[in-house]
Amino acid sequence: MVKWGVLGTAAILDKNTAKAMQAAENCELLAIAGRNPQKVDAFKEKHGFQKAYYRFDELLADPEVQAVYIPLPNAMHAEWTIRALNAGKHVLCEKPLAPSVADAEAMFAAARANGVYLMEAFAYQHSPFIQALCDEIAAGTIGDVLYVEAQLVSSDSDVSDPRMRRETLGGAMYDLGVYPASFVQRIMGEEPQDVHALATFTDQNVDFHTTAYLEYANGARATIVCGMDLVREPWTAIDFFRIYGTKGSIEPVRFAFNAMGPLVYKIRTFDGSLKEKRVVETPNNYQLEIEQLGRCIEQGETPAVSEAFSMSHVRTVERILQAIGY
Repeated sequence: MVKWGVLGTAAILDKNTAKAMQAAENCELLAIAGRNPQKVDAFKEKHGFQKAYYRFDELLADPEVQAVYIPLPNAMHAEWTIRALNAGKHVLCEKPLAPSVADAEAMFAAARANGVYLMEAFAYQHSPFIQALCDEIAAGTIGDVLYVEAQLVSSDSDVSDPRMRRETLGGAMYDLGVYPASFVQRIMGEEPQDVHALATFTDQNVDFHTTAYLEYANGARATIVCGMDLVREPWTAIDFFRIYGTKGSIEPVRFAFNAMGPLVYKIRTFDGSLKEKRVVETPNNYQLEIEQLGRCIEQGETPAVSEAFSMSHVRTVERILQAIGY
């Protein structure tokens, strides 16, 4: 059983990760830390943490804490991940792992230096639905992949939200674009040779709609779209992908990046030999990632979201941000 601490009282913890940690078979909710005592106490009571701290460094000094989950604003990821790693804690850091390649390199260097695990919290990457898509491609069902498109577009937020502010590294690409970008990375299995992108910016100088076109050395191409420009209705979103190969295509029927339950995709071959829907029963992805890192710690498994994957992804995201002038 891995004893976990959490830095921060973020909405994703409240809505998703805490419940997953409670359900995880190898997780013990030991401690939570935050800067608002009332909120920390409320989270401790609501989610069943055993201890509450009102300073992040106090939690990191707790010798009982083995692993730390970091759902802090993007601009705080690198600093507090490195502090946790240097304190000898394993770390699950929310996506995007780091705002730059240099920061990500420093974070993984700290993990290696301290002999602990660092994994980026891309919950959906643990989904058996995503694995099923990869298995179809590996089996050659649609031939060689020629083109992938993926998107995540949501409703916008008030400018007080950290996701909408420049100083907290908000914006569509950092908050949402990392989903389609990492999806494309998983399907393609390599970094693009060329990156082209454009974006529309808010008055706060963050992108609220970004489109990127990626070209690969083998001639394959991909498009990613992300935005915060739907009607202002909480949790409204468009999650979509399409994969074209030399022999056929794969498209979603029922899909969202972190959805649970029976997810469905349809697959067809251009010669008409195959046309069917396939159902993948999908559990809580957040629970899967907690349990997987727990097995890394206790049993020596390799992180499902590896250093190589995260570094390739952050390099591509950095190129997109450079292309849009962020």
